Amino acid sequence: MDTPHGSTKQQPEIAGHAQYHLTVKSKNVKTGPIPVSTTSDDTCPDACPLKEKGCYAHGGKVFLHWRKVSQRQRGVNLEGFCQSIAALPEGTLWRHNQAGDLPGVGDTLDRAALAAIVAANTGRRGFTFTHKPVRTRADRLAIARANRAGFTINLSADTPVEADTLASLAIGPVVMTHPQGQPVPGYTPGGRKLTVCPAQTHNLTCEQCQLCAKWTRKTIVVFLAHGSQAKYV
Repeated sequence: MDTPHGSTKQQPEIAGHAQYHLTVKSKNVKTGPIPVSTTSDDTCPDACPLKEKGCYAHGGKVFLHWRKVSQRQRGVNLEGFCQSIAALPEGTLWRHNQAGDLPGVGDTLDRAALAAIVAANTGRRGFTFTHKPVRTRADRLAIARANRAGFTINLSADTPVEADTLASLAIGPVVMTHPQGQPVPGYTPGGRKLTVCPAQTHNLTCEQCQLCAKWTRKTIVVFLAHGSQAKYV
């Protein structure tokens, strides 16, 4: 099989069974025209309280696209996806999973598949978010390694207390959802600063802001509920 550089060197088999799609230039007004990926919905963890109601991706054009990826009508397997990521220009900022989660069915994290994505991202600036429960030491180490390697994984919380719990793991940055119309506190109970997503306060795109791509940041980014499912958050 040819590599992106034309070599015919045999590539090792890559684990993982999810379906992936990469849009090289997104039309998503929130992200801006950066590469954006979508992963099949079998990766969404049951631990996510927004899985059935509240997920912003359950509506509009994103949902229609996501459904086709999940039904294997669009996209490629993990090996093809990694080749596409590795072919992006050096230094490219890209958003992994406008819909879907880290590889692995449901609450399970497929660490081998994650490692393949992290390796493909070398020299690029991928960032993503996860509601996977990361209960095991092996899962936490895999996420910590990904962040240190330049693939930013934001741990998703749904309350200030949970945000403190995730931040205390010290394996990656933390984000938090918050209902619309309710005041956002300045700090968590543990004293960690909360910053509302600049895209929602200053009309910036992800391409312009890049806060969620900084794995070393200390502030917890707050996403106000948005999209057609906002009322359920």
